[in-house]
Amino acid sequence: MTSSSTKDGLNRVHLHLTSTDQAEMDGTITRALELGGSHLDVGQLPEEGHVVLSDPEGNELCVIPPGSTFLAGCGFLGELACEGSREVGLFWSAALDWPLVWDQDGETAVQSPRGGTKIAWGGPPVAPKRGRNRQRLDLVSYGDIKAEVDRLVALGASLGGDADGAVELTDPDGNEFRLLSG
Repeated sequence: MTSSSTKDGLNRVHLHLTSTDQAEMDGTITRALELGGSHLDVGQLPEEGHVVLSDPEGNELCVIPPGSTFLAGCGFLGELACEGSREVGLFWSAALDWPLVWDQDGETAVQSPRGGTKIAWGGPPVAPKRGRNRQRLDLVSYGDIKAEVDRLVALGASLGGDADGAVELTDPDGNEFRLLSG
């Protein structure tokens, strides 16, 4: 994931860190604060249980309490939580060749067949996109990069041009991502 540009409002992408028990959750929060993070109020309710923090550059992250069945088995970096439509979740499932592990009420999530971190899209209402995303995905192609660009465009991506030796594209929700040659 690449991060750049100035921050204007909440990011369309943020991290969800998991906890196996309350002591680990408290330790994660303490470490984040010691490293320059701070508590952040984005309207979360106390009964939701998670703690919202920001890193020193203002990027949001959530520390999820123990017992999350959705993130069970994902590891410490449980989820890359994204703003987005069901269509963008379906696009990324096909683009990454990862199965859809959640598809309910417009929300979607994908996960590598080998397990690990999930990438999820929150569904409606999707906040309007303002300018370029501060954080975005970088993909690496180890084959014919033109063929991979053509495949991604056929799946619903739009070509954006060349950027720093990579091909920039946008997904169906207009989120930028880069394709680099491996």
